[in-house]
Amino acid sequence: MFGEENSFIGRRLNVAGEAMKCIYFLTPTIASTDQVSADLHEVGVKDFYLHVVSRDHAGLKRHQIQSSNYFETLDIVRDGFIGALLGFLIGLAGVGLLLYTKPFHDHVVPTFVYALLVGVATLFGAWEGGLVGIDSEHKKLAKFHDDLVAGKYLVLVYVRKHREQVVLKMMREKHPDAELVAIDSHFVNPFSNVTRVSQTPTPGV
Repeated sequence: MFGEENSFIGRRLNVAGEAMKCIYFLTPTIASTDQVSADLHEVGVKDFYLHVVSRDHAGLKRHQIQSSNYFETLDIVRDGFIGALLGFLIGLAGVGLLLYTKPFHDHVVPTFVYALLVGVATLFGAWEGGLVGIDSEHKKLAKFHDDLVAGKYLVLVYVRKHREQVVLKMMREKHPDAELVAIDSHFVNPFSNVTRVSQTPTPGV
């Protein structure tokens, strides 16, 4: 399962070398979400670039709507990076302490041993951070937490920059009940911030 998720990330980051955006829409019902999904397919958005975050997992499955993945709902990547950084710093501090105290006296410790210690500390930190992330909601979903609890559906549409206005125009014309709530440079970037908006930007902006 995690192999598929890693493949998802790799493909998403290397689509024709062109910058992509993630557009967030909130829809009120499973029926409206189903219709939004169908109309997005009509304008060329494939299932791979269309994911829905919802507490209604059974409803998404019943309507054959592509649901979100772990990297979109949990803070695994962000917490993993933070844990790795902390582990790296702790590893460096430990090596520095060994070099200062010289517990092995006149015995020369090969450099690769110190590098190995830092590497192990880094990997352990990443593992611990990932475990914390598994129990944490993705920070980008925090602004929509109350909406999701209330039963709404958060539709994530990944589009290349030149296709953005096509998607926004279709949604304005066909789905006025779907609220545009954010546009992110790329959802997968764990350290980028998302600003919630309350209106659809005008074409060309």
